[in-house]
Amino acid sequence: MSNITLEEARKVIDAALKKSNELGVKMNIAVVDAGTNLVAFNKMDDAWLGSIDISQKKARTARYFNMNTGEIGKLSQPGGSLYNIEHSNNGLITFPGGVVLKNSAGDIIGAVGVSGSTVEDDHAVAEAGASAI
Repeated sequence: MSNITLEEARKVIDAALKKSNELGVKMNIAVVDAGTNLVAFNKMDDAWLGSIDISQKKARTARYFNMNTGEIGKLSQPGGSLYNIEHSNNGLITFPGGVVLKNSAGDIIGAVGVSGSTVEDDHAVAEAGASAI
C-alpha cells in the first residue's frame, strides 16, 4: 500500500492554506494516509473548533470509500443506495470537503479533509490541496 509522506502532506496543507487565504476563510485542514492515520493537520487562527473533528472525519470518509465526500453525500440521500451510511464507522461526514489523494501512478495514498466555511469553500480548498501532489 502506498502512503502519503509527511513532505507531500505538508505540500497539501500549504496549497490548501494558500487557497483559504485567497478566499478569506479560516479552515481546519487534515491529511490522512492510505490507512486513515492522521499525517498532518492545520488549524488556522480563529477557525471553528467544531470543524477540527469534521475536517478529520471528511478525510477519513473520503479514504474509507475512495471517493470525494460530496459524491458519497449524493448517494446517502433518502432513497439512495448509501442512505444512513454516515452512522457507520463512528460517524462519517457526507458533504463536500473531503478529497482522495493519489500519486502520479494513480494509486490512492490518502485523503484531505477541510472544514470551516461553506461546503463549496471547503471543497475548493480541499481540491487546491489535492492538486499540490
